[in-house]
Amino acid sequence: MIPFPASTVLGYPRIGPRRELKRALEAYWDGRATIEELRRTGAELRAATWRRLDELGLGALPSNTFSCYDHVLDTAIMLGAVPERYRAATPEDTAFAMARGTDGVPPLRMTKWFDTNYHYIVPEIGPETVFRLDPAKPVGEVREARALGCETRPVLLGPVTFLLLSEGGSDLGRLDDVLGEYERLLGVLAGEGVAWVQFDEPAFVADRTAAEIAALRRAYERLGAVTRRPALFVASYFGGLGDALPALAATPVEAIGLDLVRGAPEGLGVLAGKTVVAGVVSGRDVWRTDRERALRALLAVREHAAQVVVSTSCSLLHVPYDVTREDGLDPAVRERLAFAEQKVAEVVELAAALPGAVTAPAPAVHAPAAPASVSGGGRSPYAVRAAAQAEALGLPPLPVTTIGSFPQTGELRAARAALASGELDEAAYEGLVRAEIERVIRLQERLGLDVLVHGEPERNDMVQYFAEHLEGFAVTRHGWVQSYGSRCTRPPILHGDVRRPAPITVRWTSYAQSLTAKPVKGMLTGPVTIVAWSFVRDDLPLREVVFQVADAVREEVRDLEAAGTAIVQVDEPALRELLPLRGQAERERYLEWAVAAYRRATSGAGDRTQIHTHLCYSDAESILAAVDALDADVTSVESARSHARLLAEPAVAGFGRGLGPGVYDIHSPRVPTEAEVEKSVRAALAVLPAERVWVNPDCGLKTRTYPQVEAALTTLVAVARRLRARL
Repeated sequence: MIPFPASTVLGYPRIGPRRELKRALEAYWDGRATIEELRRTGAELRAATWRRLDELGLGALPSNTFSCYDHVLDTAIMLGAVPERYRAATPEDTAFAMARGTDGVPPLRMTKWFDTNYHYIVPEIGPETVFRLDPAKPVGEVREARALGCETRPVLLGPVTFLLLSEGGSDLGRLDDVLGEYERLLGVLAGEGVAWVQFDEPAFVADRTAAEIAALRRAYERLGAVTRRPALFVASYFGGLGDALPALAATPVEAIGLDLVRGAPEGLGVLAGKTVVAGVVSGRDVWRTDRERALRALLAVREHAAQVVVSTSCSLLHVPYDVTREDGLDPAVRERLAFAEQKVAEVVELAAALPGAVTAPAPAVHAPAAPASVSGGGRSPYAVRAAAQAEALGLPPLPVTTIGSFPQTGELRAARAALASGELDEAAYEGLVRAEIERVIRLQERLGLDVLVHGEPERNDMVQYFAEHLEGFAVTRHGWVQSYGSRCTRPPILHGDVRRPAPITVRWTSYAQSLTAKPVKGMLTGPVTIVAWSFVRDDLPLREVVFQVADAVREEVRDLEAAGTAIVQVDEPALRELLPLRGQAERERYLEWAVAAYRRATSGAGDRTQIHTHLCYSDAESILAAVDALDADVTSVESARSHARLLAEPAVAGFGRGLGPGVYDIHSPRVPTEAEVEKSVRAALAVLPAERVWVNPDCGLKTRTYPQVEAALTTLVAVARRLRARL
């Protein structure tokens, strides 16, 4: 066995430092580029990554971490788990059909990757699925890197996690079939001269049954028994392995990866004889590593392991590329930051320091004081509010609305860039925004929607926009992070105490309302989501930070109401995302304070003001009690892409307020048919009284085109009117 080099990372960003992959994908999808041009962009990004990691002195380089859309989807294609309805001429087009759908076929379900804002495509596995290995992608990347003079370690989603995350595979009944394909893959990689292979098994940092842990052990006993294979490195991240650690350590795998940022270095006695890849540099935040803390963790592992390799806690997929490009940041903030390049440098430096490291004892940790108790405010019970709102709003049954944003056109993005560069003055820019708001209002009126939105043309992102108007935040120019496919965000950096110096949304909402007699929703992002989708300071408890943001949102709600806004939507799509992966008591504590923060943010509204909230792509059915406890008057939630499985939950029938299960999947370019929409609305009517059912898309329309939006909303209105007439 070739020894593992002293330093590595578990993965690296793949969108390109200037979002080259995003542009290449969208050009291909729009017919402006060929598949060869898309492939060339991918090859250039991979080569640049390997060269840069090598230049930075990293000991072991990963490969097979690049994806044109999603690594879980790539795994399904590699294993042959492709439903027949999606098969296309090329692997890329097959992936895009599964991820985005085709004219006649909806896409596969999409949901969050553990507790991150990255979305993965959920594989579909049935009794008829025939697994058939296609090793072209991992093998091809090994060869590409070798041609550049770089030896790499292929990174693969582990077989047990793959099944646990799949639709129809979580019972692990197909584990032996999948293991057969992984055994063949190990043989192929050995034939390529690959020394090490990485299997990612992050599912085991969450609570798992004894049977699932036994399946993990069985899987790696079997893979470890392959006669001719590379050395096996099994990585975990996003927390500690708990009871899965001794099970995994009992197998023949040569190396185990531990997240020592989010998981404590406990139970290390079982690691004797193993190489431990110690994740001491965080892959989830942008703060510089505490060198002394990292060295203490490495020394604790060295007492038990045969070898210690310094690494990141998880893939660097979740952070931007390079902080040195952020010349617009306050220097006092920037010096506290480390993006992907800086984190690789930290890994290399720690590996060099480890052999002779001696550290001071860890300082005593004092628990911070708990924040003040948070009440739900003075809003009346729902029945009282509902009567007041019905009188004030006069809405029909099955009211049709959207989630908030309308398409962000190229003209809008260009105008925003011109404003930032000084090529366009503020007055001219605001004139363009006003014209776009009027366009959106007139379109909604013409189509016949019942509750309108202003379309958010002034906003670059639902979190960044608020961060730009709140004290305590910094925003980047180049700090892009992949969310899914070609969708990228720039998470703000929450570095200090949060305060709202002035109203943020009131004037644009009021302007939109002045154009129509129909109600226009005020659109706000909730406190949990603002914090979840930011890189957050680590010197305060998370809930205390969330409460600071909740106070700022509450001030905005009050100002919107005072300006005459009758409906205010406070979105919390990340509510499920921050749920702790392990421990029921921890989850209950989190939901308690997260709900309290939301109710604090909305507590200033009167009974006649209708409060909406929205959740998307977050398996909301697992936290329905908490969603109910938010006490919003209307909740919209993703449902179209998950085939309305939320409505099958018994708790939905007892949901006491308005509910809008999404009937239009906006993450796909396809326009739903009237039959599809009517089926979805009827499914909601089967479990909820008609007076509480809303008709809406499952998320904002920002990423779609106006022709797609107009066709889809026309369908929604037609179905709502037809069913309304029959009630």
